[in-house]
Amino acid sequence: MIALGTYNTLEILRDTSVGLFLGDGEGNDILLPNKYVPEDYSIGDSLTVFCYLDHSERPVATNLEPEILVNEFQLLKVVEVNEYGAFLDWGLEKHLLVPFREQRDKMQEGHWYVVYCYLDQQSNRLVGSNKIDRFLSNDTLSVKEGDVVDLVVARKTELGYEVIINNLHKGLVYLNEIFKTISIGDNTKGVIKRIRPDNKIDVSLQPLGEKILEPAANKIYEQLMAHGGYLGLHDKSDPELIKEELQMSKKVFKKGIGTLYKARKIEIKSDGIYAIGT
Repeated sequence: MIALGTYNTLEILRDTSVGLFLGDGEGNDILLPNKYVPEDYSIGDSLTVFCYLDHSERPVATNLEPEILVNEFQLLKVVEVNEYGAFLDWGLEKHLLVPFREQRDKMQEGHWYVVYCYLDQQSNRLVGSNKIDRFLSNDTLSVKEGDVVDLVVARKTELGYEVIINNLHKGLVYLNEIFKTISIGDNTKGVIKRIRPDNKIDVSLQPLGEKILEPAANKIYEQLMAHGGYLGLHDKSDPELIKEELQMSKKVFKKGIGTLYKARKIEIKSDGIYAIGT
């Protein structure tokens, strides 16, 4: 089976005037147009290609790499709006259509939106949707507290940032727990901090508990050495200053310098911290 919207590793079956025909070993084949044919190849070689429908709605293969695969979320830019909907640049010659029915709000040319890519079963076309909540469910969770997960930052709310977890679930990172700059559409790692009784998920962008001590201490020490062995921060410093300088909370900072102090790597003075032995 040749799957649309994702990568397929296929065998080169034959060379024609329009390109190479690739097969899956099950009797299915697809055209790789001449402009995508590699310089060196032999019949029987395997190629990994992305498969989708071209402008004529024919299945076609390409060695271009799209920004999004089927059943994934990604931030994409609208390059055209017409009577059919919005067309997004996803790195391929044919743009990804988001029909009006799949737009949470009317999309505007030049703007960026987090969308979900899915295969429409009726038309067999790859389609985008900005109504991302339809494709997320917390009814049955595949994660547990403490898991490290992949995140896509979806939207900002009064409480924080809604995030998409492993392309499956919805979670929230609270504003007062964010110590670095994040933007809508960012792809990053996170940790499942808490799963509530109603299956709502609290997410942290940094390791939890004891796991954070070593990375925090290392980051502080790296900054300390980058500044010649002195950092104008200490346990009495303003939390906002610590956040701006190190992208961590004051609580984490204090634990970090405590770790460094116990390891005899720093000296804490009233005007800041000093590296020992530099």
